[in-house]
Amino acid sequence: MLHEAFITGKGVTHATLAKPFLVSRGYLTPPCCTFTTKSHPNRTLRSAKSYAIEKTMKTNISTPHDSLATRLAGLQQCLKGGGRPLVSAKNASQPLPSPARIIAVSKTHPPERIEEALRLGVTDFGENKVQEAQGKFPSLKANHPELRLHLIGPLQSNKAKEAVALFDVIHTIDRPKIADAVCAELKKQNRVVSCLVQINIGEEPQKAGVLPQDLAALLEHCHTIGLPIHGLMCIPPEGENPAPYFALMYQLKRTHQLAELSMGMSGDYETALRFGATMIRVGTALFGARNHS
Repeated sequence: MLHEAFITGKGVTHATLAKPFLVSRGYLTPPCCTFTTKSHPNRTLRSAKSYAIEKTMKTNISTPHDSLATRLAGLQQCLKGGGRPLVSAKNASQPLPSPARIIAVSKTHPPERIEEALRLGVTDFGENKVQEAQGKFPSLKANHPELRLHLIGPLQSNKAKEAVALFDVIHTIDRPKIADAVCAELKKQNRVVSCLVQINIGEEPQKAGVLPQDLAALLEHCHTIGLPIHGLMCIPPEGENPAPYFALMYQLKRTHQLAELSMGMSGDYETALRFGATMIRVGTALFGARNHS
């Protein structure tokens, strides 16, 4: 069960972060409150319960010797046992949500590994680059009509035509120019593709994604041009506790009444599940170490 502080912003989470949008909404505490002391007001103290939850939110990635089938079984068991995210006393009687969807990140992996995953029942695959996906998936999709291909890497407007033709879900709409290009191609090709907006949830200048404070304007633009947006996607800052970022993602999804929340990768998917992820993007946790050759 999640501590309500993570969801409402009334409590504290990780004191070493300094992201203006999160701070302004009460998700983060001042640096002086890394440790609780009697001299601080209660509202700024780091909750002992929250701290305990953070310490338990660690994902155990499968060992290198596990087979794909073993890793998949472990992931599926985690999804089944993930419990109801964001439980509180007033909604504890509500039905359990459907398990999150596993997006198998297949970048750098050959078609043979993808075929193996398909035989085990995996249907959703994620690729970062349009060009790499074009070299692997047309024949795979022809032979496996159940296969759904997700674009999870940045999209350039000059690749919109190819992306719309090949992918079934695009997770990385992040600015009006990309929204315009994708929308135009959807109409030209008479295709139905599910689209998500990528949020730069850590407000990192080197990362793609719309800033949280600019999300409403981008969603309004998408509505105006007729591009349906079904959810949100994020990649939290590397090396930081992802819990406050996932909590804010859940709040943004709920505020804008969207259905999908694509967050959580091999190292943090269990935390993401506790914060309402509907899709987790896992590569190493499923396929093992990536082939960099």
